[in-house]
Amino acid sequence: MSTLCIVPCGNRKIWDKNPSAGPTKARDVYVGPFATKCREYAEMFYPSTWCILSAKYGFLFPDDIVPGPYNVSFNDRRSNPITTTELSQQVRAKGVDLYGEIVVLGGKNYVEMAVKVFPKKEFHTPLSECKGIGYMMGRLKTAINRGVPL
Repeated sequence: MSTLCIVPCGNRKIWDKNPSAGPTKARDVYVGPFATKCREYAEMFYPSTWCILSAKYGFLFPDDIVPGPYNVSFNDRRSNPITTTELSQQVRAKGVDLYGEIVVLGGKNYVEMAVKVFPKKEFHTPLSECKGIGYMMGRLKTAINRGVPL
């Protein structure tokens, strides 16, 4: 059974460091420590089957191009994040419904969103028991250093 790993986007983006970066591949957009560690984990254990769940754009494959800076959050409904209806449409359109198992890295919002749009899939949420981002980072770092997935 093939597995899709979904990693979170992040508030810190490439344009915060380099405002003239212009359109950028999704894998290089999210530069915060947590998003970076999640990407490293996904690249190590799911090198060809991972994507980013962006609050603005939905499912982004690593080579998808993000046109420029934005500030949208699932935690702030006023920022107009992508809806579960739109995400469900993307699941079919982008072919991510073909995976049998879904691994979701990230907090409660990302897990809940994924469960809603993949209603009949098997889920693995290795960070859901963590009490905070520091614990999540620690688990990811340990897995990467040992070369053993969570």
